[in-house]
Amino acid sequence: MKNKGVVLSIVFAIGIAAVLLLAKTGEQPQKHAAAGLDAPAFELKDTEGRTWKLSDLKGKPVLLHFWASW
Repeated sequence: MKNKGVVLSIVFAIGIAAVLLLAKTGEQPQKHAAAGLDAPAFELKDTEGRTWKLSDLKGKPVLLHFWASW
């Protein structure tokens, strides 16, 4: 009876490991913001329809305030 529990535990552990391994194979590593590194390139439109590129503001202080209207 004890052997059955050990075998089931091992099979369960192998199954969990296989699922986790398969789930990670398709993931792209995420890049996180860090002090001292350049921000990723992006552009945004303001309320008047003008497009702002972050690269155009290089060397200037930039403050981004993201908010939602809901």
